[in-house]
Amino acid sequence: MSDSKNLQPVRGTHDLLPEAARVQRHVVHTLQTVTKNYGYQEIATPMFEFTEVFARTLGETSDVVSKEMYSFSDRGGESLTLRPEGTAGVARSVISNKLYDFLPLKYWYTGAMFRYERPQKGRQRQFHQVGVEFLGVSTPLADAETIALGWHFLQQLQLEGNLRLEINSLGDEASRTVYRTALVAYLERYKTSLSADSQERLLRNPLRILDSKDAGDQEIITGAPSLKDSMSDEATAYFAAVQEYLSLINIPVVVNSRLVRGLDYYSHTAFEIISDGLGAQATVLAGGRYDGLIEMMGGKPTAGIGWAAGIERLALLLPPLEALPRPVAVIAMADAQEQYAFTVVQNLRGQGIMAELITSGNVAKKFKKANKINALYAVLLGEEEAATGRLTVKNLDSGEQQKIAIEEIKKGLSL
Repeated sequence: MSDSKNLQPVRGTHDLLPEAARVQRHVVHTLQTVTKNYGYQEIATPMFEFTEVFARTLGETSDVVSKEMYSFSDRGGESLTLRPEGTAGVARSVISNKLYDFLPLKYWYTGAMFRYERPQKGRQRQFHQVGVEFLGVSTPLADAETIALGWHFLQQLQLEGNLRLEINSLGDEASRTVYRTALVAYLERYKTSLSADSQERLLRNPLRILDSKDAGDQEIITGAPSLKDSMSDEATAYFAAVQEYLSLINIPVVVNSRLVRGLDYYSHTAFEIISDGLGAQATVLAGGRYDGLIEMMGGKPTAGIGWAAGIERLALLLPPLEALPRPVAVIAMADAQEQYAFTVVQNLRGQGIMAELITSGNVAKKFKKANKINALYAVLLGEEEAATGRLTVKNLDSGEQQKIAIEEIKKGLSL
């Protein structure tokens, strides 16, 4: 693109201008505050990994791997991928850093993710997520606590609209083995009517078909056998215990038997929290138990459960944030006081006061600039102020003026 005037961000990306950045910081700060009470610590993994980290964990037949990943070869010939999600990187970190001796581990994270898909409201090709991972404990209580953390986080954000928790059980390995046989037997009858992607998945990973977004596949899936009919007694008891724990803390549950995760390392609880304020793209937080993931990646058997939420989608439901504090404008009445004004503005900042030094132009223009930045007060500095250290402070809303010693500014103005 030769004409710089036409430069635009790449499709599916956007600039985080100050207000959007403030919203993102608010979401992250809220998660940080809530997770602290649950004993979580922050983790940050690289923005790109070896492609195998995601190809193996997300499944070769998944849309993310086959259609949406940003993969490239570096100068050394290694295949690398910009992370499309956060869990695989955390799991890899457990293996790389040999963290097994420190289990259980509770981590929260935030960062940019990348998926090549059609940009839409609340979803871009570069997007941002927050998420949590609870590793090393495989009990119904851990599932309930992880879900409770997500519910608590969304409540603290005070999102507009009503929230609904949908959960399902994916059963244990024995349950899924029985179910896979029943599902394949059913889908084989409709094989030629399935989408090309689902016909391939029927051979390699039939449970992925339940995630299909193809309209024809969805119609076929409506008549498919239910996983609950293949559940072992142990898996049924596990799921019942999760629901009981959630009822003890008054989190309402909707069981959705069609809520699945199509990969073998998922087990037991899968869940989504849905808002009625987003239309078709209603899921604001989703997660599940993945006890087989780290072992599948070559690590030791390690239980895990977690969830993630897209910040851009959450931002669509956030109430307006509180207005930013209004600054104090420091105005030199003449050029001779500008150096003194510089020392005053730095003094105020050192006291924790948001202060801006207004430079250039006559006094009238300086007052216009003070109003443009929505200053609440103007500190006026002339010869007398420079000589005495008592500053003239004008309330720009009321017009009232008072003299205040520089060291008393914060207290005198209740800033």
